Amino acid sequence: MKETLHREVVIVGSGPAGLTAAIYAARAELRPLVIHGPQPGGQLTITTEVENYPGFAEGIQGPELMQQFEDQAKRFGTEFLITFVNKVDLSQRPFTLWTEEGHEIKAETLIVASGASAKWLGIPGEAPAPEGLGGLGVSACATCDGFFFKGKSIVVVGGGDTAMEEATFLTRYASRVTVVHRRDSLRASKIMQDKARGNPKIDFIWNADVKEILGTSETGVKGIKLQDNKTGEESEFACEGVFIAIGHKPNTDVFKDWLDMDAVGYIKTAGVSMATNIPGVFACGDAQDSVYRQAVTAAGTGCMAAIDAERFLDSLPVATPTGEEVTIEGEVVSADHEQITMPDGEVVSNHPDGQPPAEGANQPAVVYARPSTELPS
Repeated sequence: MKETLHREVVIVGSGPAGLTAAIYAARAELRPLVIHGPQPGGQLTITTEVENYPGFAEGIQGPELMQQFEDQAKRFGTEFLITFVNKVDLSQRPFTLWTEEGHEIKAETLIVASGASAKWLGIPGEAPAPEGLGGLGVSACATCDGFFFKGKSIVVVGGGDTAMEEATFLTRYASRVTVVHRRDSLRASKIMQDKARGNPKIDFIWNADVKEILGTSETGVKGIKLQDNKTGEESEFACEGVFIAIGHKPNTDVFKDWLDMDAVGYIKTAGVSMATNIPGVFACGDAQDSVYRQAVTAAGTGCMAAIDAERFLDSLPVATPTGEEVTIEGEVVSADHEQITMPDGEVVSNHPDGQPPAEGANQPAVVYARPSTELPS
C-alpha cells in the first residue's frame, strides 16, 4: 500500500498549464504536488520547433521548453509524482484522488490541467497492431515517428493547424506528403496554410473521407480507401504511412461525474476565474480551453488557476460559473455582491455597517473574509 499524501494544492497534468500553475503555487509556498499523467510535459513534448512562445526569438524545441518549465517549478519546491489518476471523490474537501500506483492523495484545492489527446477516425486499419496497423505505418505523432518514413509517400488526414504542422514537418523525411481533407478549404491559420501550400512536397486531396487504411501486418500500410463526399465515388490511394491529425479530446473522463463539461468534455469554468462548479476545484489549459489551445494561453490559465487556488485557501471569495463567489469556509457571496450566505444558512449583508454604499462610493466589491484553515505540517 502506498502512503496517503495530503497537500494544499494538487495539480493533475504537467503541460504548460499545469507547470505554470505549479510555478505560481510553489512561489506562494503552497507546496504543490504535480501528477504527471500519461504524457509528462503534455503535447509540447511531441512538438518540434516552437516559434510562437514569447521569449524565444529563435524558437525552441518543444521538449526543451517543457523541461525548462519543469526545472523552474522544481526550483521553487514543486513535488512530482509520475502516475495516472484513475478515480476521484470531489464530494467534500479535502478532495481525494486515487492513482494507478495505489496512492491516495488528499487535496485542499485541486487544479485540473490534464490536457487533451489526439482524436482518431475510428476506421478499419487504424487500431494499434495486431488488430490494426497502428505502429506499422499509422500514427498521430509526426515528431515521434516521422524519422521512420524516410523516402516514403505519406498521407496526413486533417485540415487544421495540427495537420499543416504535421505535413510540413514530415516533408523533412517523406518523398511526398498528401493532405486529405473532408472540405474544400482548410481550417488552419493563414500562416500555417501558406507554409503548407508553399511547400513543393505537399499535395492536397479535397472533399474526401478516409474510409479504411489498407495493408497487412507483414507489409505495413500500403494505401487508403477514399470516398468523395460530393459524388460518393470510392477510390484507393497508394501510400506507405498515414498520420491522423484531426484534433484532440480533453483528458477529463475521470472528472465527468463531478465537474460540469460541454458535450466534448471541456470543463466549464467561470470565465472571470478558473473556478469550476465545485468550490476549490479549478481547471486550466486544454482541459477547459476549446477555442485557443495554445501553449501561451494554457500557461496563462495555469497562472490564473494557481492564483485562484491561493486566494481560495486564504478565504478570499473566488467567482464560480453561476456568478456567485465562494470561500474556503463555505460562505457564498451573491452575484450582485450585496449579501453573503453563511455555512449555517444565515444571510448577512456584505457591507460593514449593513447598509449598501452611497451611489458612486468607492468600496471593494467583496469585503468579507475569514482566516484560512492551516494544513497540518
